[in-house]
Amino acid sequence: MVSTPTNQSSGTLAQDAVQAVEAPGSLAKTAGHKFDYGHALVLSGGPGRTGAARLAARGALRIGAGLVTLGVPPSAQMEVASQITALMLTRVADAGAFEAVLEDARINALCLGPGLGFERARALVPVAVRAESAPYVVLDADALSVWADDPAELCDMLHDRCVLTPHGGEFARLFPDIAEKLNAVPEHGPAYSKVDATRDAAARCGAVVLFKGPDTVIAHPDGRCSVHAAAYGRAAPWLATAGAGDVLAGFITGLLARGFEPMAACETAAWLHVECARAFGPGLIAEDLPEMLPQVLRQLEA
Repeated sequence: MVSTPTNQSSGTLAQDAVQAVEAPGSLAKTAGHKFDYGHALVLSGGPGRTGAARLAARGALRIGAGLVTLGVPPSAQMEVASQITALMLTRVADAGAFEAVLEDARINALCLGPGLGFERARALVPVAVRAESAPYVVLDADALSVWADDPAELCDMLHDRCVLTPHGGEFARLFPDIAEKLNAVPEHGPAYSKVDATRDAAARCGAVVLFKGPDTVIAHPDGRCSVHAAAYGRAAPWLATAGAGDVLAGFITGLLARGFEPMAACETAAWLHVECARAFGPGLIAEDLPEMLPQVLRQLEA
């Protein structure tokens, strides 16, 4: 899936090497039961704020998670129920209800943030990252920005089964000193790069960080790092549309449910996300991205 720069004298990966994300291999399913491909749970916000979570859930289902459930507050149950079919629905009113849902150990990937709302995010994120069954956890949007007043509180909770997917603004809220260093005009070289910033963020919080943008950088707390550049022949300016990041969070969550480790899930999702946008072209809106995925996956099998 990636080209791996190596230390030529030893044949091992150089400590500061950065991998370029390339096309993944086959994502085809083999014979098995739906639970063989995981159960993803996406948490939704209240009425009028459920669209982002539904986008993420649709992405997780399209990318091959065996089951995907939306966890909604009771006040949003009818709104969401009227919009979904293959997706499942469960009521998650508060932290206690969330803990009860997570007693089902078959739920192995969580997505919190898209449209979640700050109050709900602050209550539910600690439950997700401290769950005894240790599911993978993708944190995006509100699940990141809610900790802007105390980023250390979030970092202290995280572990290497967590994935953070900030855009530039969210990154600056969580890692203000790192963002300041990244945005400073360098007075001498080498300049502090987005790769350096993402690596430092991942090391600080102990989780995988996917720093979004045309040059998406993905870093593991152990120092591994990869870059996906949506530029030149792979430019996808149509991704500058509301909800595209929610779909990406869903793609990552679905791949985690399928058993991908976090770095591989992020790399694969980033490549597929851009490829779906390129396959659709002008006029793209976020709803189109999951619907382009079957075509892109078929091309990988050709």
